[in-house]
Amino acid sequence: MSLNYIWSGFFLVGFLAALAQFLFLGDTEIFKRIIDGTFDSARTGVMDIALPLAGVMTLWLGIMNIGEKAGAIDLLAKLIAPFFSRIFPGVPSSHPATGHMVMNFSANLLGLDNAATPFGLKAMESLQTLNPNKDEPTDAQIMFLVLHTSGLTLIPLAIMAQRSILGAADPSDIFIPCMVATYVATMTGIIAVSIRQRINLFNRVVVGWLGGITAFIVGLVWYFTNYLTKPEIETFSKVFSNFVLMAVIGGFIIGALRKKVNVYEAFIEGAKGGIQTSLTVIPYLVGMLVAISVIRNAGLLGFVVQGFSWLFSHLGVNTDFVSALPTALMKPLSGSAAKAMMIDTMQTYGVDSFVGRLACVFQGSADTTFYIVALYFGSVGIRKTRYAISCGLIADFAGVLAAIAISYVFFH
Repeated sequence: MSLNYIWSGFFLVGFLAALAQFLFLGDTEIFKRIIDGTFDSARTGVMDIALPLAGVMTLWLGIMNIGEKAGAIDLLAKLIAPFFSRIFPGVPSSHPATGHMVMNFSANLLGLDNAATPFGLKAMESLQTLNPNKDEPTDAQIMFLVLHTSGLTLIPLAIMAQRSILGAADPSDIFIPCMVATYVATMTGIIAVSIRQRINLFNRVVVGWLGGITAFIVGLVWYFTNYLTKPEIETFSKVFSNFVLMAVIGGFIIGALRKKVNVYEAFIEGAKGGIQTSLTVIPYLVGMLVAISVIRNAGLLGFVVQGFSWLFSHLGVNTDFVSALPTALMKPLSGSAAKAMMIDTMQTYGVDSFVGRLACVFQGSADTTFYIVALYFGSVGIRKTRYAISCGLIADFAGVLAAIAISYVFFH
């Protein structure tokens, strides 16, 4: 029921905020802005998200089916099974969902959003086959979704590219802060869900895997900062990320050919589900995006930022970070809106200003919780979210705090 109350609350609170501005501030355009925003968001949900997603889904579900026929998904599942069996105890070690989740997390790590979404939707579909109650998510589906919403990304390529477009002196200077912030968000998400599901994180296997991931990230940061120049970091990220993706496609095809699989027929067989999945999520996407647009166009974010500024100034806390908060507040709601906020902040305050850089770190610290809930749960018909949203928002909040702290250390 939480999503029901949240969705309804967006409309009701937005209406009350608009009514107050009309009555007390004389803003006669407020209701028109909100209604226009609902039409724009509905169009965006279908034309700019669902339809392009259909093409991407068609491609990658076809590729994924080739990988399954080749046995690559099963191999990935076996490699990661010791760790996943601890944090996803309800998923059998040999289940295809494990391999699908690995593919999704790998694509996210490399910043390959176009590939990550089809892998993630396929993983959610696989997990749904283990779900005895189709209306609400299993523990495994909640853990997967929260890990996805925490947005663990090694190289924030899209953010660095946007900074370069706007003329930043060093577009990749937010690389380490983004990595630290998103890592904190991910670990917080794991801990929050594990507490609710009573998963023992002090298990030797879990500690070993998480410790290994931590060591890898620390080592990567150390190598990049000591041995690569800033342009080399950007070049490495572009080449490596897309090379891995091409290697996955090539590896799947070679493995399938070795097993004498009809590769083209396997691709067509898997690709058929792409359009259907995209059509399934349209009502969920439109509903959530329209509700979010009401909040945004009602001007609530501006009031919240002013409130934070007043509060922290009276507490004697440095308020330089407050001007970047709109990006952080919008991020759980809408990735495109948060990106627009980030760009506007850089243009307003300067791409190399503290506020401009902090907005970028906010953008890279987590993913869009409400959008992902609507997309992933909607794709399999889940209507009750249990504690998925609350744990996702806890991870988001940890990422915001980490982003502020690390940005003060690096840029203030």
